Amino acid sequence: MRSTEFSDGAPHYWVLDLALQPTEVSTTSNHGGGEILSPLDIELPGCACSSFIENCIGAVTETRKPAIIRLVFSCVRGYLIRNDFLVQRLEYCAGVERVETFITPRSAVPNTPFQEVKSSQLSGVLSHAIGGLLVQGFEMRDLEAEYLRMNDEFGNRFSFQWLQADPVAHRRIAWVQGRENIGVSRRAYEAAQALGVSIVMIENPGHWLEDDHGPYAHFREAFIPVSINVDGGFTQRIVNAIRGYRYPVDGLMTISDVRLPGVAKACEILGLPTSPSTAYQKAGDKAKTRMLEDDAHESVSLSSAAELSSLLESERGQQLSFPLVVKPALGWNSDCVSKVMDRKELAQAVRRASERHADAASPSTSVVIEPYVDGPEVDANLVLLNGQVIYFEIEDDFPTRADDPGAGMDDNFQETQVVLPSALPQEEIDLLCESLHRSILRQGFTSGVFHCEARVRRSTMRYVDHDGILDMEKKRNEVGKQRSIYLHEINARPPGYLESAAVMLAHGVDYYALRILLCLGSIESRRIQALSKAFSNGPQFHLCILIVPQTRAGVMKSEDAGADLFRRHPELRQHVPDYDTYLKRGDVLEGPSARSLWWIANFSVTSRISRLDCLRRAQFILKSFAYELE
Repeated sequence: MRSTEFSDGAPHYWVLDLALQPTEVSTTSNHGGGEILSPLDIELPGCACSSFIENCIGAVTETRKPAIIRLVFSCVRGYLIRNDFLVQRLEYCAGVERVETFITPRSAVPNTPFQEVKSSQLSGVLSHAIGGLLVQGFEMRDLEAEYLRMNDEFGNRFSFQWLQADPVAHRRIAWVQGRENIGVSRRAYEAAQALGVSIVMIENPGHWLEDDHGPYAHFREAFIPVSINVDGGFTQRIVNAIRGYRYPVDGLMTISDVRLPGVAKACEILGLPTSPSTAYQKAGDKAKTRMLEDDAHESVSLSSAAELSSLLESERGQQLSFPLVVKPALGWNSDCVSKVMDRKELAQAVRRASERHADAASPSTSVVIEPYVDGPEVDANLVLLNGQVIYFEIEDDFPTRADDPGAGMDDNFQETQVVLPSALPQEEIDLLCESLHRSILRQGFTSGVFHCEARVRRSTMRYVDHDGILDMEKKRNEVGKQRSIYLHEINARPPGYLESAAVMLAHGVDYYALRILLCLGSIESRRIQALSKAFSNGPQFHLCILIVPQTRAGVMKSEDAGADLFRRHPELRQHVPDYDTYLKRGDVLEGPSARSLWWIANFSVTSRISRLDCLRRAQFILKSFAYELE
């Protein structure tokens, strides 16, 4: 048993380590400079910490492997900015088998001065612990090294202001659109609870969160059944729902692209914090976004397909240089985006893109025509507060079918895999941050979480296939060429679930938590700043989001092809913290030509060794993935 004090870059705190060995040892034995106890020597008071220790002792007894129970204490009184910060920041930390918080949301944390605790004093301090973790996976002879490794991990993961002096006030937000299932929303709802924020869900009647006695009812304070179809009355229905609720609402948000402008307008009517609704309208319209850019002269916006003939007859039309990219002005998931090589394909693609949303509740026939840029594509995520970038990271968005030099018009731009951290040089990463920051400000935003897609023109990097593994390598003879950023789109919300979860796991930054706090306005600036701090030593592993596409059309016969993969290769599961089989038994597959839902499953594949090792593991999963059709 030993105590260690931490005071650099974070609130003043200390930890108490209890070393457990599943064999009888003398209580006077000394390993790593601390006292090692038998569980029989520990007198446990009745508290959450005691229950945690008892469970850990049970686990160690079962596994017959040595362990460290680490308990965390604060030297100063205060309030946790999110009560589960230990759990959230230690997720998938090597060797950590379980983590628990002993503090409920918004509760005060007692000040417990640093002390060298002896066995006789143990029961007196346990009730003051704010959380604990169980560490295994080492030999007893390496106990001292394990203490030092965990100290390094704590310095890496907890060097941010996770404690504040003032009480955390209870907040209430209304959330519009509750996502399709718990698998792609649990982290967001758990973040709200940890922040001390209650959710009032506004959704269509019949949604899975509506049942007050359902398994997930505890994630929301109330459910208001209202049509959230985006039509002429959408905004007013949201306003009426909030005005009719029995308690005051402090914020209003959505992460649904099509609903962002209407929800922002409702905030303006209700006097709730928001970015301008006009900014959301610009961000949601790819034509307006493109026309705001410095290189807008390279692109053309058409209000309908009928305008194409006039364009082609004009001087501007004569200057069009193929290949070109055609996309609807409104859309997502690269749906109906085509690369065209000549005027005939251009006419077909424009007509198809113009018709894509012509019959929607909020119809649009606008089309964007822009140059095809063959530089590396990235997903870039920025957190802005009062006009300043307080967090930025990017992932490499690997080439799609349409990026192949021999691709046809029907080959799509839908994602294949996304890898983080990026392999781009720091100079190009900095250029991305500066350029995308300017683009976001141009649209009228000053605060928010933004998911952008862009390419680096004349990048020093290119994708090359080596022995079946595709990855970036440095080009030759690229010295002196002027690089620039070509923006594809700005999404004024966090990235999708897969990427948000990947960033949380790899970097420790929770975009959902930040978006929730941002909708509450400047009053939460301190927590937003603190929770925008990533791990000090960089990502804890390389991570590849692997998208398994549809390769055949038919009706799925396999019950769950993702689960089947792990039954065949159980050794893979420890390297895949997150996966989802989207199409299961009975679902219809459209095949390779599927446009909106093109994947069967997705896997977040990790490696602590190298990027290459991560890519090889992802490639193995892709080749090993199998499914049957009826």
